Amino acid sequence: MAKGRKNGLYRGISDELSALMRTGWADTEQRDLQPTEQAPHTARRRAALSALFPGERLVIPSGSLKTRSNDTHYPFRPYSGYVHLTGDQTRDGALVLEPRADGGHEAHCYQLPRDSRDSDEFWTGMTAELWMGRRRSLAESERVLGLPCRDIRTIAEDLKDTGVATRVVRGHDPLIEAALSTDEERDAEFEEAVSGLRLVKDAWEIGEMRRAVDATVRGFTDVVRELSQAVATSERWIEGTFFRRARVEGNDVGYGSICAAGEHATIMHWMQNDGPVRPGELLLLDAGVETRTLYTADVTRTLPVNGTFTPLQREIYDAVYEAQEAGMATVRPGARYRDFHEAAQRSMTEQLVEWGFIEGPAERAYELGLQRRFTMAGTGHMLGLDVHDCARARNEEYVDGVLEPGMVLTVEPGLYFQADDLTVPEEWRGIGVRIEDDLLVTADGHENLSAGLPRSSDEVEAWMREFAG
Repeated sequence: MAKGRKNGLYRGISDELSALMRTGWADTEQRDLQPTEQAPHTARRRAALSALFPGERLVIPSGSLKTRSNDTHYPFRPYSGYVHLTGDQTRDGALVLEPRADGGHEAHCYQLPRDSRDSDEFWTGMTAELWMGRRRSLAESERVLGLPCRDIRTIAEDLKDTGVATRVVRGHDPLIEAALSTDEERDAEFEEAVSGLRLVKDAWEIGEMRRAVDATVRGFTDVVRELSQAVATSERWIEGTFFRRARVEGNDVGYGSICAAGEHATIMHWMQNDGPVRPGELLLLDAGVETRTLYTADVTRTLPVNGTFTPLQREIYDAVYEAQEAGMATVRPGARYRDFHEAAQRSMTEQLVEWGFIEGPAERAYELGLQRRFTMAGTGHMLGLDVHDCARARNEEYVDGVLEPGMVLTVEPGLYFQADDLTVPEEWRGIGVRIEDDLLVTADGHENLSAGLPRSSDEVEAWMREFAG
């Protein structure tokens, strides 16, 4: 019997109620399901991972529910490496690649099966199907995912020590980790490989990235249309407006939206989104729609709340725009990953020296990193299933690597003059500007996937006149 809730109103379950609940249910098995369009791609990805670790057992968990408060949970979001290799989004799952004697691996996807109607579990627990919603049966999952599926409740026994060298991605399922004896360093190496597999997107993934960015463009337009209501309320209206688009067209937002008006725009990851939105100030909106297959966009625009930049706001904005242009111009196959970052940072360093905020010459200031007082962060990152995708990949393949066709990355320079920074004139304080776009590396250069949103100061003002009235 399922464990009851403390302070629950019912003292127990009568035999009669238990018997009543176990009878009279229709057969809902879905027997005509077809593999998802992603299935051939996930099979290819598993083969690539298999080739990297011959003769070893590989375990990639999906993760489990996390408690928000008492007996409520945060919305579940699976580990991206698991999604990339299976196309599955269910909780309490795991992909296991078992080495074959003749080479290669046999893949199995462990999942939590449907609750049996022969016990009270299916209707009494807080994670039971009648509480949480219907799960797929193992047979249904096999049809959808295109690979054999097993009951996750047997995984500890199935993976007990058999002398097979095993690696697991740690940090997502403590029960699975407890059932294995693995080496931490070798597991970290394995996670690097799982993350690195996502550096170059296949054609199907690029299509999902386009969907994410296109929906994000529409979400930004929604915000511009409703800016007057944000002025009447707060940053919360902006957050809610964009979230509505994300939920209608996708799964969720790909990360907590940054809806930063006024001096909040100088805070890199402002996520409280509860401040006022005032005409005459700037709104920095950093947001992205996550598709229903969990690929996310990541776009930033800085907008004058009343539709027109002041001369100083425009000067700062144009400096960031020029830096972004310099960074984007370097994005092409064979270029170092660091090139776009360095080009944008050098551009902003030169401007900061010209304004007199850091001591020149610009080259010396850049070498010393003096611009970082005002630029704060790096100029971009990989993008895909995670907003900071492939974050565990080997440095040699990522930050110290070169760009290849199929990579998707952001270019996002910014200048931030803190409200309490006495090294700049008072009228500069509290102004933050960031411009961010999502670039696909192509065979002969790059494509700006988010080009549907205006970037230059003139274009931004014209766009706001059109949609904000």
